[in-house]
Formats: sequence, structure tokens, C-alpha cells
Amino acid sequence: MTDVVVELSVRDFRHADLESCGWSGSALHLAGVARQLERARTGEVDYLAVCPATDIPVAKGGIDYQVEEGVGTLWQLAVHPALQSCGIGTFLIGAAEQRIRNRGLLHAELGVEEDNSRARALYERLGYVARGRRPDVWTEQAPDGSLRRHEAMCTVMRKRLSPGVPGGSR
Repeated sequence: MTDVVVELSVRDFRHADLESCGWSGSALHLAGVARQLERARTGEVDYLAVCPATDIPVAKGGIDYQVEEGVGTLWQLAVHPALQSCGIGTFLIGAAEQRIRNRGLLHAELGVEEDNSRARALYERLGYVARGRRPDVWTEQAPDGSLRRHEAMCTVMRKRLSPGVPGGSR
């Protein structure tokens, strides 16, 4: 077996990226991402893209600074399904945490669906600690284009970030 090493970079997600990110969700989801990019222009959120040299996103995610004062809330985190378990999610979260630190904030928070044990294990490995539960609901688009209501119970996880230290506290 041969290891393949690909250099990744993080940049702001752009409207032009939407057409290449169908892997991350339905047309309805991507329309929501487009709305978040408008919020990014005002500084309410950061929306990040992780890209190899091709500059085509292989992961994406947002940080909302309006959910709770003093906290950067990570959401809509996604890694291309063919590239999961390659460290890209860890790279994305590290970049998001640095953006939060750059704003002088010391806490990152996220919600993970309780049946998503794989994602929860990643967050725990990165130092996130469960601090409660909350229901969440959103509209999702089925493959046939129909819309349905998705309800989930999420575990809220938080991490205290060390100021100015990439990777935060462990």
C-alpha cells in the first residue's frame, strides 16, 4: 500500500464553489449555504472551504458568531464522502477554531446528532465535551425533490480554546 499525501489549504467559501459541492447536500441545502455566504459578507459568520491544489472544495463548514455571545458555533460541517477518515475533518475544525481565536473568542461549540457516533468520536478526540442535549429540526430535500421535515436530538459539545495556540487545548 502506498500513502498519498495531498497538501490542503483553507479559504473562504465562495458562491462559485456551490456548483462543485453537490456531494455536501441537496439543492435546498446549497441554497441555504448561499444565504449563509451573504451573512459572511457582514461578518456574522465565517464559511470555510478546504481545498487541495485544484482549489475545488473537498470539505466545508461554517462558524456562526451570533448564536451565543463569546462562542463560535460550528455547523454544516461536511467532508466529501470519498475522503472521510483521511484527516480532512480534523483539518477543517482546526482552521475553524483558529478563526474563532482570531476574533478573540475562547469557546467553540457544535451540535451532533445523537445517532452520529462517528462524528461524535472525532469531536471528543479533538477535545469537545458534551454539555447538554437539544432537539433540532430542519427541512431536507429527498432524492426525488420532495421536501420533508427532519427532527433529531443533538448533543451539544463545547471546547475551550487556548488563546493564540493553533489546535487549542487538549
